[in-house]
Amino acid sequence: SAPRPSPASPPDQANTMATALLLKPSLACCHLQARPRQSRTSSISSLFSQKCSLRHQPPAVLPARAQRPCPVVAAYGGGDDGAGEGGDRRQRGGRDGDRRKQPSDGFSERVVQVRRVTKVVKGGKLLSFRAVVIVGNKNGKVGVGCASAKEIAVAVQRAAKLAKRESVDFPLSKAFSLPHRIDGYWGAAKVMLRPAAEGAGVIAGGSVRIVLELAGVRNCFGKQLGTNNPLNNARAAIEGLRALRTFQMVAKERGIPVQELMGMDRKTEPSAAIAGAMAEVV
Repeated sequence: SAPRPSPASPPDQANTMATALLLKPSLACCHLQARPRQSRTSSISSLFSQKCSLRHQPPAVLPARAQRPCPVVAAYGGGDDGAGEGGDRRQRGGRDGDRRKQPSDGFSERVVQVRRVTKVVKGGKLLSFRAVVIVGNKNGKVGVGCASAKEIAVAVQRAAKLAKRESVDFPLSKAFSLPHRIDGYWGAAKVMLRPAAEGAGVIAGGSVRIVLELAGVRNCFGKQLGTNNPLNNARAAIEGLRALRTFQMVAKERGIPVQELMGMDRKTEPSAAIAGAMAEVV
């Protein structure tokens, strides 16, 4: 008779089980299903106990170094919640808040003309927009600017900046009118400006009226006698306002008193130079 095989050792049993699982995967499913399942009641109770234990745990205390605020945040006055001097965007103004708080320079802007300009180049045509803007502080200061850009808003902004840079000052009378009559010229444009009595208003048209209103003139007559180009007429009006003079300004330029300029001080003796010239003539 054949000898009976000896019982397998524990390592041999493990190898035999692994080989059986590889050859028959169904044994693995049976092996997994053979585990004892935990009852539903016990699993719910264990989860509830874990949740209660986590809820009653004391909060974790961060080390002292981790509780220090960020130096950049502290410099701007903000905290973790965004509060403070620089934390809240609504409090510090944000992007639009700084613009609203900027002091106004007192100039009023008005767009006179926006035209589309096309430049022919080697590769085709370049489209841009030209804007004519008149600015004034309504107190004897006015200017006109012309600029072009690919966008209308940018062109208007550039023209306004140029107009403020090239603005002129002129004197106003007590009735907010002109000191005297004047004519302005620019290219083919000729503008006639005449003073008016109080209550007459600004009687003018086109860009000349805009120039007078933004300059602070309330009583004046204006007439365009040349071309109808609004840019040239506006510049002609500004050239006329630039040439305005008062008695005080002329007397200061000549270096004589106002009374002598107006011929009101005839009792005074002539100067030594005039007396010498008269003696030589005699």
